[in-house]
Amino acid sequence: MKKISIYLVALVLTLSACKDFTEMNIDPNRPTETHPQLLLTSIEWTAFQQFGGTGPLYAQKMLVQTDGENTAQYYKWDRGSFGPYSSLRDVTKMMEEAVRINDNSYVALGKFFRAYYFYNLAVTFGDIPYSQALQGETQAEYSPAQYDNQKAVFVGVLKELEEANTLLKNENNIIAGDIIYQGDVTKWRKLVNSFRLKVLMSLSKKEADADLNIKSAFAQIAQNEPLLASAADDGQLVFLDQQGNRYPEFNSSSFGSGMYIDSTFIRRLQDREDPRLFIYCTQTKLASEAGKDLTDFTAYEGGDPAVPYAQVNIKATAGKTSKVNDRYHKDPTTEPRVILGYSELQFILAEGVVRGWITGDAAAYYNKGVKASFKFYETYTKGSMPAYVSEDKATEYLTKPLNDLALATTTEAKIERIAMQKYLRSFFQSGWDSYFNTLRTGYPDYRRPSGVSLPYRWIYPQAEYNNNRENVSEAIKSQFGEGKDLINEKTWWLQ
Repeated sequence: MKKISIYLVALVLTLSACKDFTEMNIDPNRPTETHPQLLLTSIEWTAFQQFGGTGPLYAQKMLVQTDGENTAQYYKWDRGSFGPYSSLRDVTKMMEEAVRINDNSYVALGKFFRAYYFYNLAVTFGDIPYSQALQGETQAEYSPAQYDNQKAVFVGVLKELEEANTLLKNENNIIAGDIIYQGDVTKWRKLVNSFRLKVLMSLSKKEADADLNIKSAFAQIAQNEPLLASAADDGQLVFLDQQGNRYPEFNSSSFGSGMYIDSTFIRRLQDREDPRLFIYCTQTKLASEAGKDLTDFTAYEGGDPAVPYAQVNIKATAGKTSKVNDRYHKDPTTEPRVILGYSELQFILAEGVVRGWITGDAAAYYNKGVKASFKFYETYTKGSMPAYVSEDKATEYLTKPLNDLALATTTEAKIERIAMQKYLRSFFQSGWDSYFNTLRTGYPDYRRPSGVSLPYRWIYPQAEYNNNRENVSEAIKSQFGEGKDLINEKTWWLQ
């Protein structure tokens, strides 16, 4: 018996010696490979539902705070976040796994999400790590990433979107794990190409840059590539009344006693007799107690965003200030989050016509954009609210002088009306897009305290100074010369 035991031990040792030690050391509970569809679902959820929360709405003059000074409301922010690089790590891994299984559809979507994140990082900060970013995910040895200039990032973003479209053109499979379009490749192509137009339009100040060739690139895409053709093509995340799948603001404590609607936002809706007011806001307490109808425009008032918050609190305490409509924090499925939809695309095309980048009827595009916004709320609001924004209401709305694009007689006046409608549709829907659009076009202007200028950017994260000081310092010097890393420094895309 003893001899048999010794033999078995020797046999086990011999077989073990023949086995690759690397294979032996693989932890089955921490797999190094996975199907990209598992990563795609998480990537989409993160990208589509997390773009700013309530923060941007203070800077965009939609909300005011009464129980403290909100830094965005008074344009006193400082450092931004490189948090999106964490999301980009998942995108990198998805693309790596897609290459492993030879599935270009996931590579294409990876390129789209890279473009989406890097575009937003570039307009937020200026120069950013791009070409050397995320190398630590694929290389054993790497150094802190150098910064690419903002123009190079835009060029790279447009190239990646073009490559994504080309890859998807040659795919006809259903993309598993896709919670946005349920695997529909054609709809993804429409979103990718529409996003290309959005990026190009954001560079309108660089129309004369021969390297970018913006005007012809815009026309080529608009004329030859598939684009979002209706609201059914919207790039949107639909929420479910299930744990972990509800609307991000559901039950949020931020909608407590201190958050009210900005008076300038309400006034713009009132001046245009815009029924979306009744969907975005509540009546004031005094108006409700007086029994005013929900569709009475005089039943809504806001707080002045330019005065000290304590003054606004006095008005709010007196019951004279509207709050955010309850549906935003009490309805778990209130409305989808749209990363880019048919309505916004129509406004982009309308501006393209006005600028002479494409031919067409700017008013027709504009009208479609407004009607699509109304249709969105008719589809997703509940109770009596859909009737406020019916197709007939949208048609009537467009006949009012302030809303009729045909009554604008100059290029600037037309761009102002288009920008205003992009703004009015963006409540809880656009992250910082409306703010960046104001920086680009000048419309709509934002009320603020005397002497306060709109910041152009955010300061780089402190972690960059701690871990990548040489490269971030060089980026500041190359952008601003003797300037410093400050929020009022204008970056390339706005110059």
